[in-house]
Amino acid sequence: MPQTKFQKLMFALITVIITVPCFVFYCSSYEAGGFNVEVIKNSWIFIPIEFVLAYLCEIFIGSPLSVKLALKAIDPKKNDHMIVETAIICATVGIMCPLMSFWATIIYNGIIAVGMGGAPLNEFLINFIPYWLQKVVLNFPFALLSQLFFIQPLTRTIFRAIFNNKNEKQVEVSTEKELVGVK
Repeated sequence: MPQTKFQKLMFALITVIITVPCFVFYCSSYEAGGFNVEVIKNSWIFIPIEFVLAYLCEIFIGSPLSVKLALKAIDPKKNDHMIVETAIICATVGIMCPLMSFWATIIYNGIIAVGMGGAPLNEFLINFIPYWLQKVVLNFPFALLSQLFFIQPLTRTIFRAIFNNKNEKQVEVSTEKELVGVK
């Protein structure tokens, strides 16, 4: 799909614009004990913070590492492009879910609970790893399924509309060649 550095940055931007509100509402919902209008109202303050964190993590860590990881498991020369894309999506989730759960633990269990809620700082520090692991376990199924079945298909549709990729097959072949380093 993305051919140039600019297109890769735009693809990541579109993905993050769709993903961050979904996860902020999701995380806020299980912290609040359910999804309601109050969760939506109270969550908007965290979207810009998580947006910046997610975009930086995606362009500097998630995207580069996920391609390398996926290409260790899948050979683009031997597999269909959908298999390659699915492997990259799964690898991205495997990297980004623990990373963003780390930041969510700091935001929700640290900043909110300690800073605003008055919970003891030592309790947060002692329980940081259990809080983080719990978030990873709760976020991973939602992350994987939402990326595979909703977010990435929508991102690809929006990306194609913006960049008007007329010859889809040529773009897919070019992307596969780029993934394996063929010029």
